[in-house]
Amino acid sequence: MAVVNYSFQKNLKEQARKKKQEEKRLLKLNKKMSKLKESSEPVINQDGNKGDGSIFH
Repeated sequence: MAVVNYSFQKNLKEQARKKKQEEKRLLKLNKKMSKLKESSEPVINQDGNKGDGSIFH
């Protein structure tokens, strides 16, 4: 009967978890970047200033 190598199984599980986390991070980053590209035009407030919080025109 073969002996189970628990450290190998643990390593595989951890690699899968890291891969999944990286894919999730990239997905969130892509969503954020596409959202920023859609709203790339400057927003002007009612007082005439840009939406970036600057007080200079």
